[in-house]
Amino acid sequence: MPSPPFLVFTDLDGTLLDHEDYSHDPADPALARLRAAGVPVILASSKTAGEIAPLRADLGLADHPAIVENGAGVLEPGAEAPEDRGRYHELRAALDRLPASLRAAFRGFGDWDVPMIARRTGLPLAEAELAARRRFSEPGLWRGSEAQKAAFLGALATQGLQAREGGRFLTLSFGGTKASRMAEIAARYGRPFTVALGDAPNDVEMLEAADLGFVIANPHRPSLPPLSGEAGGRILRIDAEGPKGWNAAMERVIKERGI
Repeated sequence: MPSPPFLVFTDLDGTLLDHEDYSHDPADPALARLRAAGVPVILASSKTAGEIAPLRADLGLADHPAIVENGAGVLEPGAEAPEDRGRYHELRAALDRLPASLRAAFRGFGDWDVPMIARRTGLPLAEAELAARRRFSEPGLWRGSEAQKAAFLGALATQGLQAREGGRFLTLSFGGTKASRMAEIAARYGRPFTVALGDAPNDVEMLEAADLGFVIANPHRPSLPPLSGEAGGRILRIDAEGPKGWNAAMERVIKERGI
């Protein structure tokens, strides 16, 4: 692929999309300027390929890859969501092998019907149905103690499963991170300057691995702790939340990079 001026890797919920209504309207001015300048914007989310594909098209970003399910998979440029379920059934089987006391404290998408997923996420029913079609990961809610949670994660680790804290859910997978996928995708473009934006713990590795990272304010969750590179100015915090903060961050980069 030709080397662009820089690459943008962005989280969705609470970053490019509003935490409550999932709107990206306040970010549209910067998105339009990036598209006009030939800057790829790569979506990096816990969302499934089924959710990402139509959103990516709506944003005018279908020519670029997207990182799905917290880095557990990649949706290639122009691709639609695969029909198969990948390793999802294997993941659910691993969950069900846990001791009952630990298993009962975690309720994931596979434990809920589509209307419940819609209520838990705030998504319309049609979009909740796409969110339910997972291939690599299982988001859910933890209802136990911190000590039980440590035991839960330790038991999952013996079966090769990892966990990531996101803006809403604890997400389980067999591995892969937003940061590792960012490195793979950047290599396709000749490793240009990389910018990353996020708001949640599952974005930290991506923010710290980018040449420039932006922490977007999210008043709906505790602030991220100081990150590696933040003291030196390589990671910056934006006071505005969601897509308003995203637009402010990208307008700053556009100006500083001279595009």
